Amino acid sequence: MAVVRRGEHMGGDVRKPQGAFTGDADQRTIHSEVEPRPVRVSFVRFQPGTVTHWHSHSGGQVLHVVEGDGRAQNRGELVIELHHGDTLTASPGQEHWHGAPGATPMAHMAVTIGEVTWLEAPET
Repeated sequence: MAVVRRGEHMGGDVRKPQGAFTGDADQRTIHSEVEPRPVRVSFVRFQPGTVTHWHSHSGGQVLHVVEGDGRAQNRGELVIELHHGDTLTASPGQEHWHGAPGATPMAHMAVTIGEVTWLEAPET
């Protein structure tokens, strides 16, 4: 069992996240399993102006904003504003992007299930 204390979520083993981003971001993986289905839990901090490319997860994704404000969008839908404490879910196969396209950083805890398919950069 391991405990990550408040304020420590971006300490320790921090690395650049996997996938395609429009700017700078850092990730700390908290938990990762490969079998029976890939699952990864991580904290991701987006610097101002940074968002993910469009992507989807074969098993879906859950995001919980722990710092700052951000935005997200499902393909073909309106941009969603995200604020500290908000939780967002993406259904399996749903193409979306998320991050901190504004002037301030944003950090979220991400639970990623299944394989990720990366696509093109969004027009934010």
